[in-house]
Amino acid sequence: MEPKERTESKLRVFIFILGFLVFLGLAGVVGGFYALHHYGRGLPDYKQLADYEPPMVTRIHAGDGRLMTEYATEKRIYVPVQAIPRRVVNSFLSAEDKNFFNHPGVDFVSLLRAVVTNLANIGQGRRLVGASTITQQVAKNFLLTNEVSYERKIKEALLAFRIERTFSKERILDLYLNEIYLGGGSYGVAAAALNYFNKPLDQLTIAEAAYLAALPKAPNNYHPIRKHEAAIARRNWVVRRLEEDGHISAEEAETARNSPLEVQRRDETEVVDADFFSEEVRRELVELYGSDQLYQGGMSVRTTLDPRLQAIADRVLRKGLLAYDRRHGWRGPVTQIELEGDDWQEKLAAVELPAGSKPWRLAVVLELSGKSAGIALADGTQGTLPMSELSWARKWLKNQRFGNKPKRPSEVLAVGDVVLVEAVEANAKGEAYEAGTFGLRQLPQIDGGLVALDPHTGRVLAMSGGFSFEQSQFNRATQAKRQPGSAFKPFVYLAGLDSGYTPATLILDAPFVIDQGPGLGKWKPANYSHKFYGPTPMRVGIEKSRNLMTVRLAQTIGMEKVADYAKRFGVDDNLQKVLSMSLGAGETTLMRMTTAYAMLVNGGKRITPSLIDRIQDRNGATIYRHDLRLCETCTQDYQSEGQVPELEDEREQIADPRSAYQVVSMLQGAVQRGTGQKIKAVGKPLAGKTGTTNDSFDSWFMGFSPDLAVGVFTGFDNPRTLGRRETGASIAAPIFRDFMMGALENQPAIPFRIPPGIRLVRLNAETGQLARPGDQKVRLEAFKPDNVPTGQQVLIDGGYTPSSGQGAVRVRGSSGGGLSGGLY
Repeated sequence: MEPKERTESKLRVFIFILGFLVFLGLAGVVGGFYALHHYGRGLPDYKQLADYEPPMVTRIHAGDGRLMTEYATEKRIYVPVQAIPRRVVNSFLSAEDKNFFNHPGVDFVSLLRAVVTNLANIGQGRRLVGASTITQQVAKNFLLTNEVSYERKIKEALLAFRIERTFSKERILDLYLNEIYLGGGSYGVAAAALNYFNKPLDQLTIAEAAYLAALPKAPNNYHPIRKHEAAIARRNWVVRRLEEDGHISAEEAETARNSPLEVQRRDETEVVDADFFSEEVRRELVELYGSDQLYQGGMSVRTTLDPRLQAIADRVLRKGLLAYDRRHGWRGPVTQIELEGDDWQEKLAAVELPAGSKPWRLAVVLELSGKSAGIALADGTQGTLPMSELSWARKWLKNQRFGNKPKRPSEVLAVGDVVLVEAVEANAKGEAYEAGTFGLRQLPQIDGGLVALDPHTGRVLAMSGGFSFEQSQFNRATQAKRQPGSAFKPFVYLAGLDSGYTPATLILDAPFVIDQGPGLGKWKPANYSHKFYGPTPMRVGIEKSRNLMTVRLAQTIGMEKVADYAKRFGVDDNLQKVLSMSLGAGETTLMRMTTAYAMLVNGGKRITPSLIDRIQDRNGATIYRHDLRLCETCTQDYQSEGQVPELEDEREQIADPRSAYQVVSMLQGAVQRGTGQKIKAVGKPLAGKTGTTNDSFDSWFMGFSPDLAVGVFTGFDNPRTLGRRETGASIAAPIFRDFMMGALENQPAIPFRIPPGIRLVRLNAETGQLARPGDQKVRLEAFKPDNVPTGQQVLIDGGYTPSSGQGAVRVRGSSGGGLSGGLY
C-alpha cells in the first residue's frame, strides 16, 4: 500500500475511533442525565440531616447526682466532632476514606482502583472490595437501606453529591462518627471506647483508636475475643494506613502493631436502687415529652431522691411487712418434689425462684428430726433449719387467724417440700448459730408504701411503692386509692379550729345515731374501744382517736366545711358531704395524704409534691425546673458578706398558720400519750396519727418532724381484713418509727416552730381547766389571742332529735362558726 493510502487509512481509523469515543461520551452524558432523572426522583430528603440528632440515652439521676437508671433505644454517647481527638478522626479517615476532605462525595480515584482490583479478585476467587466514601456511608446509614444492588449504589452516590453541596465536611464527620455501629451494642465512637477499653476518647492509644476504625465494615468479623487474630490483623492494617498517610511516625506505627489487643470490661456504674421512684419519673417524663423524647432525646434528669432515705425506706417497709406476715402464720411450701433417685438437684434447679424473693434461695427438705430440718440447695450445699427458726410458722387460717405455735419441725414441713430460706448467723437473742444454719422465709401477701417528702418544698425524698418491684410494679404510694380512716381526722379538727374552737373545747363523747332514711337503717358510729367517755377536750379526741367526738364536731361545723378542707389540702377533691366521710371513709392515695400532712407542719402553705428538680436537654439547656422563682442575685458571692439570697415565698396560704400549729401540737400529743406512742422511741420531736378502717382493711400512720413529712400505708391489694387487733398502731406505726430512727439519726432534736399569734397557756391535763397552784399534771396548750380561756367552758353536747332525715347537733351558747373569745 502506498504511503498516501496508508495515511488516509490511519486517518479514517482515527476518525472512527474519535467518533466512537464522542458517541460513547454523548451516550454517557445522556445516560448520566437519564440516571439523574430516573434515580434522582423520589430520593429521601437529605436536608433533614441538618436537624438530625442521633438517638441518645436519657439518664435519671438522684438528688446527689448518682445514676438511678437509663432509658434508650440505642446506648449512644454523643460527642461533637470538634471534641473528638485527632488521632481517632485520622484513624477512621485512613481506614475508610483518606481523600475525604478532597472529593465531592464520591472518590473516583478509589472507585477506579476498586474496579480494577475487583476484576482481578473475581479471577482469583477473592473477596470484592468497596470504595464507599464516608459521605456515601452517611447517605446509606441515614437515608437508605442495606439492600445490595446497583440501584442502591447509584442512589447512594447521588445523595452523597447532594449532601456534600449542602453540608460542611465537619458536619458529615460528626454524623458519621456518632451514628456508626461498632459492635457490642456500641453506637458511635464514644460508646465504643468505653465498651471495649473502658476509656474516654481522649485516653485512647493509637492502637486502640486504630482497632475502633477497623470495625465499621464488619464488627462481628473482628471481635476482639472470638476472632482475636483477625482483629489484630485488621487493626495493624489500619496502623499501616495511618503511617502511609503521614499521620503517625514509623516508631509509633511499630509500637502500635506490637501492642496487645486487650478488652477492658467497663466499670460498673454505681446505681441507686429506687425502682418505684424511677418508674414514677418515667411515667411523668412520657406525659411531659412523649416516649420518643424519653428514649432518644438524651435528656439529663435530676430528681429529688435522697439515696440514703430511699435505702432506709425500702429496708423498713420490707421489714414491717415481713413482721406482720410472720405474725399471721405459715401458708406452706413453694412446691414439692420427689426425692426418689439421684436427680433431686436437677428437679430443685428447675423450680423457678418466686419473683421478689431475692436474696433468699430455694431449698428442699431432705429429713426431719425432733429439733431441726435437714435441707439442701440446688448447688448441693446442705444445711439445717433449727426449731428456733420455725417457731413462727403457725398454720395460717382464714381471716388472718393462725393456729398454735409448732413444737416439732414435722408440724411445719414435710420431706420433699421446696421452701425459701436465708442464711442466718444468730437467733433472736443474739446467740450464734453453727455454720450452715438457715431461716425459713415466706413472701408476704400484705403490701404497702412509704413516702417521705420535704414539707417546705414538696420535694419527694424517698418513695417505696411495695415489697418488691420485681413482684409487682403497682405503686401503692401513688396508684392505690384507699380509705385513710382516722388519719383523716386532723383535717376535721383543723376546720373546727378555724371555726373558732380550741384544743381545749369540750366535745361530748356519747352514743350517736342517725336514721339514714327508708330502708337504709341507722348509722351508729362507735369508738374503737366501744366505750363512751363523756365531755372530753378536743385534744384528747385526736390523741385517742375518738370517732364519736369527731362525728359531733363535723356535724357542728358542717360537712360542707370539712369537704372544703379536704379539697384545700388535696386529700379528696370531691369528698361526699356525709358524716361517715369525717371518719376517713373517702378514698385517697398515700402521696396525697403525706402532702396534706406536710402542709400542716409547714404552717398551712400549699405545696405540690415533685419528683423532678430539673431537666436538661442533650445540649445542657434547662427545659424544666420545679422551682420557677427567679433569683437575679444568686450568682453573687455571699460568703464574704455573710449573707444569702432571699427568695419570695410564693406558696399559697390555705389555712390559718395558728390553727395548723394547734393541730401539730395535738398530733404531737398523739405520739406522747395517744395511739402513736410507739413513735416515742425515736427520741426526737415528732407528731403523727394512726389510721385504721372498718374491719381493719387498711392500716396507716401519717406524721412528721419539723422538716420531714412521712406517710406509711399497709394493706392487701385486694382489700380484706388484716386480722383481729391489727391497726395502724400495730402495722404502720412501727414502719414509721424505724424510718424516722434511721432518717433522723445523728440529727439535732429540732422543736416544732411556733408561728406568731400563739399564746401558750398552762392547763390542768386531767380536767382541761386553767392550771392552779399545786396541780400535779400540767401541760402547755396553744391558743389564739382572741380565744385564750377565761374559765368558762362550752360543751359541744351533740344534743339532737333523731328523725327520718338528718340529726341536728346543738352547741350550747353558739352556732357552729365564728365563736367568740372565751370558749375552749
